[in-house]
Amino acid sequence: MATETTHSDGAAEAAGNAGMPQLDFSHWGNQMFWLALALIAIYLILSRVALPRIAAVLAERQGTISNDIAAAEDLKAKAVEAEAAYDKALVDARAEAQRIIDEAKAEMQSDLDNAIAKADKEIAAKSAESEAAISEIRAGAVESVKAVAKSTAKEIIAAMGGKADAKTITAAVTARMKG
Repeated sequence: MATETTHSDGAAEAAGNAGMPQLDFSHWGNQMFWLALALIAIYLILSRVALPRIAAVLAERQGTISNDIAAAEDLKAKAVEAEAAYDKALVDARAEAQRIIDEAKAEMQSDLDNAIAKADKEIAAKSAESEAAISEIRAGAVESVKAVAKSTAKEIIAAMGGKADAKTITAAVTARMKG
């Protein structure tokens, strides 16, 4: 039993010392060395490899973003210029269209004035011809009326049993025609 007690005392002592080794002060010097070595290794890896790559990627992204913003500003300026050119072209086209319309109106008005003047001349010429024809017809009608009046007057006088000479009948008909 004594051996069992010794063995069980040794197991109890080992179980008491079997806690977490990080909390065992006898191992702290060794742990501090490895901790410092691990931190230095991590620092060297991060500062020499990972951080420069990350910085390069960030710089590249920043450059791309800056270039894209500059390109967008250039495109925006070009769009503004294109819009201004479009507006100017639109104003010029409207002015040109108005000028063409005005020219067409002036040409049509000139053609209309010429046609009206030509028509007025034709109307005046036909009017003068008509007036001349009417004057001839009136003159012919007056002469015909005089002739009919003379012959009728001569027949009436003869039917009444009177006798009149042509000179007297012409004078009477002429006097009556005048008014």
